[in-house]
Amino acid sequence: MVTQRRPGMNDVARLAGVSHQTVSRVLNDHGNVRPETRDRVLHAIEELGYRRNLAARALVTQRSGTIGLITSGNALFGPQRAMVAIEEAAREAGFFLSLATIKRANAHRMSELLDHLLAQGVEGIVVIAQQQEVVEALHVFDAPVPVVAVAQPDTVPTGMLSVNLDQEAGARLAVRHLAELGHTEIAHISGPLDWSDARARLDGWKNECSVLGINPVPLIQGDWSSERGYAVGAELIRAGAPTAVFAANDMIALGLIRALAERGLRVPQDVSVVGVDDVPGASNFIPPLTTVHHRFATLGAAIMETLLSVIEGRSVADRVIAPQLVVRESTAPPRVNT
Repeated sequence: MVTQRRPGMNDVARLAGVSHQTVSRVLNDHGNVRPETRDRVLHAIEELGYRRNLAARALVTQRSGTIGLITSGNALFGPQRAMVAIEEAAREAGFFLSLATIKRANAHRMSELLDHLLAQGVEGIVVIAQQQEVVEALHVFDAPVPVVAVAQPDTVPTGMLSVNLDQEAGARLAVRHLAELGHTEIAHISGPLDWSDARARLDGWKNECSVLGINPVPLIQGDWSSERGYAVGAELIRAGAPTAVFAANDMIALGLIRALAERGLRVPQDVSVVGVDDVPGASNFIPPLTTVHHRFATLGAAIMETLLSVIEGRSVADRVIAPQLVVRESTAPPRVNT
């Protein structure tokens, strides 16, 4: 049986009527190629079905074109969306992503994952470090390649760069929006406090209430789930529901809204609700949910820009990505009792 040879760069050059070097320049997006020549090369690539031999390229350049990513493998919206955004940004920059998940973080397990990634010749590593145990493991993570953490800047080891979403600013936007509507009773249902994002949202709620002169309703701790949001809703009603609730994520808000509805309280007429994440479908909650939207695509791009800057020896600083508030129909001025 005769196996058909895969087309190579010389085949592309022959069909396009250009040199091997010109094909290389087009593939590497070199600026010194005339547009009509570039079009001929791209047409030849498409006609032949040419694909780069990345293994051969790595041997020549001594670069693997691979970035390692360590994550908890958690199915929650935030970590999953961050992982997808990093993969998309890496691919856009011409890199493959090698994924390693860590269920329980400790120094030994982090060392194992590091060896696993280094054996693949990764040029840099991104660690999604939102849980306390992963943050602690980072402090003994001795990598010979650049590392960027998706973490709160004040939690990472000295000298390690971080890129993160501004969770405290998002919480402040939510509280300020409710205060501007006239609410003076703003409760907060937090996420699990071993997550840095949950603590940052809690700090934002507390600090913005303090700045605005609002006495915050006692904190209720959640676990990111709609089931916990539903249970907390029942607790709030028994204790006397506040006029507004800032939920640490949209799933908590969803459970809360159901609990309020089952007990005859309307959103937003009786209780205004704000979430975080702007999950797909948040605009179709009943009512559509006011929520904090985080720009994950911007996060992914900033992570790759930071990592590549370090790889290439350029100076770079920590990055924090600002959020925005998406106002929908789950918030309104508090009802005036007459």
